[in-house]
Amino acid sequence: MKKKWHLYLISIGILLLIGGFIYDVMFAGIPYQDPTPVLQANYDRHSGIASFIMQAGAGLFSLGLISLIFRRVLQRFVPTESP
Repeated sequence: MKKKWHLYLISIGILLLIGGFIYDVMFAGIPYQDPTPVLQANYDRHSGIASFIMQAGAGLFSLGLISLIFRRVLQRFVPTESP
């Protein structure tokens, strides 16, 4: 568990990216051509929520990927001391 937390971050990030995309398609959808103010506000709200979910997923994915790379570089170039 201790050594695999970055893999969990990557997995959760990918799931959030997919979930944000699905939310965008299902609730926001394609923008209306000539919307009323109510429809435009509804679209903007759902589009903003989907964008936030996808940005959070991209951030978690990036954080997990950077930590994985950093861990691999440290394992390769920094010798471990054995007692």
